[in-house]
Amino acid sequence: MKQIKTSSPLHGEITIPGDKSISHRSIMFGALAKGTTSVHHFLNGADCLSTIGCFRQMGIDIQQETDGRILVQGKGIHGLTAPSGTLNVGNSGTTTRLISGILSAQSFTSFLSGDDSLNSRPMGRIIRPLSMMGARIESLSGNDCAPLMIQGQPCLHGIRYESPVASAQVKSAILLAGLYANSPTTILEPSLSRNHTELMLSQFGAVLHTTLLESGEAESTISPCDELYAQDIFVPGDISSAAYFIGAALLVPGSEVLIQNVGINDTRAGILKVCKSMGADITYMNQKDGAGEPTADLLVRHSSLTGTCIEGSIIPTLIDEIPMIAVLAAFADGTTIIRDAAELKVKETDRIQTVTENLRAMGADITPTDDGMIIHGGKPLAGATIHPHMDHRIAMAFAVAGLAAQGETHIQEEQCVDVSYPGFFEMLSGLTR
Repeated sequence: MKQIKTSSPLHGEITIPGDKSISHRSIMFGALAKGTTSVHHFLNGADCLSTIGCFRQMGIDIQQETDGRILVQGKGIHGLTAPSGTLNVGNSGTTTRLISGILSAQSFTSFLSGDDSLNSRPMGRIIRPLSMMGARIESLSGNDCAPLMIQGQPCLHGIRYESPVASAQVKSAILLAGLYANSPTTILEPSLSRNHTELMLSQFGAVLHTTLLESGEAESTISPCDELYAQDIFVPGDISSAAYFIGAALLVPGSEVLIQNVGINDTRAGILKVCKSMGADITYMNQKDGAGEPTADLLVRHSSLTGTCIEGSIIPTLIDEIPMIAVLAAFADGTTIIRDAAELKVKETDRIQTVTENLRAMGADITPTDDGMIIHGGKPLAGATIHPHMDHRIAMAFAVAGLAAQGETHIQEEQCVDVSYPGFFEMLSGLTR
């Protein structure tokens, strides 16, 4: 159990670990490419290590160099070999859903399984469109969840699929299967979800384009691909991980923190827009744009925040940051309303429920709704025992809440943060010295 006390002002410069989404994809796309892909600033979190483990089981040589680089010895788009056992995806929904698109088109049968949390998350959202392409995927428990058996079908066919949700994982699974299809594959989303797959696959040589429609929908189309080619990838700092330090600096009086080299891709950086709308003092510095992934240093100062309304097309750009946003809202003056975020229910936990449960334990005025929450901010919060239910984002968000609350906060199962941010608590405490 991790103990968090009311904090003195936070000061310092920090570099956030590499983006989890981009780290996953660098391994997957590197494995399918010809040649050696070199990955700099890779995130060595448990989820990304699950991706490495799966591709090693399928014959891909992946090495970690002394300088921290990851070298992926790609074997080409048809170079994977049958794993000798079940592919262990751990707690990683990204690994499970994206790799399913790839495995659907292989010449072998594979089995995927993870931990109890992973095996309770919905996979029907990828099983349905992949099956429409000719894939043969079976939920071995009969509940549209993992464990999955995937009987590879090398003759997939292109489809046009209208996704009911804006989900980068669903979109990516379909686009990756589309690499192997006999005609172009198109996915239509209600709004544009994070676009790392599109940017990176294009960099590796795939023919892919996205159109934003007047309706607000996003249409992505990929053509069948004969070959991908190895790349040098520099992974920017993860905006989802930066969110906790942004939140800490905003909430703890007297704080000023510089967060270096953070990815600010528009399809991911919704939290920055929300913080600005709440009155946050955040300055962008040293902005760059490498291989389509913009980055910046973020100078964040303590701010008096006000409530806001978060809904619609911005939700997919900040879905993982909503626990941290909810904590900010609890300390802000006025009311914050979060809508259109039913996707929170199918994350590592039902995050509507876990956020509500833990904010109420600290004394916040919060009401859960079917697709979000209503938070009446401004009430003093007090330390409490936090139950993250092994959800890394809940643990980190409430560690930040503990810094600004009165008294002591105790985070149970604190080791769950290693899924995305090994060393999180050490970096956080380093800013108070």
